[in-house]
Amino acid sequence: MSVIRIVPNLPATDPVTLARFYAEVFDLDVPMDMGWIAFLQNDQSHQIELHTASEGGSGTDIPVISIEVDDFAATLDRLNARQITPSYGPVDEPWGIRRFYFSDPEGNLVNVVTHIN
Repeated sequence: MSVIRIVPNLPATDPVTLARFYAEVFDLDVPMDMGWIAFLQNDQSHQIELHTASEGGSGTDIPVISIEVDDFAATLDRLNARQITPSYGPVDEPWGIRRFYFSDPEGNLVNVVTHIN
């Protein structure tokens, strides 16, 4: 047996609006919208990864999702344009990533990361 895909589901009172938020901030497509659920994706190949944790690292809460980006500053700028301020960071962590947390419009805690070069 091989796992093909692992998909996080973010709770939302208005899934379509939340999907549009993520599409705009992270430059994603919404290939399917059924009203009660909306799918987000991009054209990149996908990696299967599942984390278990007792904390979010550096004493932080556990985020519901972590999103790795290739343009950290642009992502932060997009959130700032929406008047969304990180609740943690930006910070360089000792394990080799730069990251920040923010809460999406539904209150989900999101971890945005990039690798430190």
